Amino acid sequence: MKTKIIQISAGKGPLECTFVVAKVLKIFLKELVNNNIEYTILYKENGIENGTIQSVSMQLKGNQLADFLQYWIGSIQWIGNSSFRKYNKRKNWFIGCFEIDVSHSLEMNENEIQFQAIRSSGAGGQHVNKVSSAVRAKHLKTGLQVLVMDSRSQHQNKKTAIKILQEKVANFNVEHTKEQIKNQWKNHQEIQRGNPVRVFTGIDFKQTKKDKSFKGKRNQLKNDLKKEIE
Repeated sequence: MKTKIIQISAGKGPLECTFVVAKVLKIFLKELVNNNIEYTILYKENGIENGTIQSVSMQLKGNQLADFLQYWIGSIQWIGNSSFRKYNKRKNWFIGCFEIDVSHSLEMNENEIQFQAIRSSGAGGQHVNKVSSAVRAKHLKTGLQVLVMDSRSQHQNKKTAIKILQEKVANFNVEHTKEQIKNQWKNHQEIQRGNPVRVFTGIDFKQTKKDKSFKGKRNQLKNDLKKEIE
């Protein structure tokens, strides 16, 4: 199952673009469900008006992500009148859908952990003070470390230390991903106008007829393939 991080953003666009992001997000999530793609919202920055979104980032998991996203990655256009500025004559608004590269996430291997056996301290009598049962474990790539002395067994403390370090490295990856999202948000401030991958119109956000859904295009390709085989 493939995993990707996607960001839908209004960039430096006006208030109307944050309205479009909120509307498009609902459509995007609905299509994810229809195509059996799992999603998790990682970060969302709301706009200044109720019901608007400046930017939203999410993690997607599915077997056909590449096919699905080719009809979403790029600029997205909404053709409609502003509901915030009554006399604004502009009718074309653009937002962007981007893929965020998180290929640098770390996977923790036990051979990257440095262990040090030390004497435990605290309650437990002479056995605790004399036997080096406590374990200090350090993940060399991140510098994260943990001291475990819960058990009188050095082996058990080592297993506990590994588990705690795994959680710490996972949290490190989450924070690293958030930082990447913030950095790439700066890169995505400018939204390309023109040549949109999706076009929606009106207050009900209907798609223009020329832009079929991913599912419809996939079915069309299957039908074309059948005709060629026959």
